[in-house]
Formats: sequence, structure tokens, C-alpha cells
Amino acid sequence: MKNSVKKILSFVMITAIAVLSLSMVAFATEGTPTVSPATATNAAQGQKPTGISPWIMIIIYILFFVVVGYFLIYRPNKKRKKQEEELRNSITLGDEVTTIGGIVGKVVNIKDDNVTVETSIDKTLMEFKNWAIRDIKKLITDDEPESK
Repeated sequence: MKNSVKKILSFVMITAIAVLSLSMVAFATEGTPTVSPATATNAAQGQKPTGISPWIMIIIYILFFVVVGYFLIYRPNKKRKKQEEELRNSITLGDEVTTIGGIVGKVVNIKDDNVTVETSIDKTLMEFKNWAIRDIKKLITDDEPESK
């Protein structure tokens, strides 16, 4: 997954550099005087030469980076948080859980946002907050067929 994110970020950066360089070329050619009959007529009539305003280009850059930031940062984080919340809401008694600290055990009690976990042969009980659960291994019952 980290590889694909790096590829996406490099593609976005190359695209951004290409857009910036093309716009700089547009700005450079915008300022050069060209003597043509149309330009002379426009200048005689008091009209401005046509071209993209620098302020419009700045707004386009800002919008571009906001959109890229939304799709690369905000949206994936929102999706990941939603999956984690669904995972934590699906905890049932008897499930084997792993905490964010690496403690593995079996769920023996669930109360509000606290989960009690039995961790060893000595049946040591530890209480954790719901958000401290990283992974769940569901208990297989006879009612549900095994999935391969």
C-alpha cells in the first residue's frame, strides 16, 4: 500500500510541476509585446491585451492543491476511521483481540466503551478502552459456515 501511495504522490507532483511550468510559459509570453494589426487596433481602442490574469492562475493553483489534498489525505483517513469504528463496534464476547500495545487476549466483558480482556493461562484480566483495540479475530461458531 505504501508503494501505491508513493506512486500517486509522485504522479501528482510531476503533474503539478508540469502545470506550473506551462503557466510560467504562458505568463512569459503574455508580457512580451507582439505587434500585430489586431493588437494595435485593441490598443488604439483602449482595450487591454487578452490573456490569463495572474490572480486567476493563483486561484487555479490553490483549487488544484485543495482537490489533490482532499483525495490524497482527507478521504482515505475518513474511510480508514469508518472501518476502524465498524471493527470496534463488532466486538463480541469470546473474540480474540489485539490491542494497539500488542497485547493479545480473549474478550470476557464489554461495558460501555471499556473491554475486559483475558490475556494468559493465569487468566489475567485487563481492561482497555474500546479505541485501544487494533485487530479482532472472530470466534467461529457452529452456526456459521467456515470461510476459506
